[in-house]
Amino acid sequence: MPRMNATMERCVKTLQAELLDRTLIWNETHLRHSLREYEQHYNQHRTHRSLAAAAPLRARPQALEPDRIERLVIRRQDRLGEVLHEYIQAA
Repeated sequence: MPRMNATMERCVKTLQAELLDRTLIWNETHLRHSLREYEQHYNQHRTHRSLAAAAPLRARPQALEPDRIERLVIRRQDRLGEVLHEYIQAA
């Protein structure tokens, strides 16, 4: 596939910038665990520009009405020792 190289380069660059540059990997087991956690974060929580701020395995977020913005509460969940941050709207 002619464009696969560019796609993989972009994927590896993102992985390097968001995970590997911030993490000291101890061994193969730690690397596999970190990659599994990052994969879940990337596909379930990380926003993507091309998907209008949605994650690939999650529905697009609904636009907030002005009255909901005033009482909006955001909860932060850290993964991989605070390397990855996920933000969830609290009810």
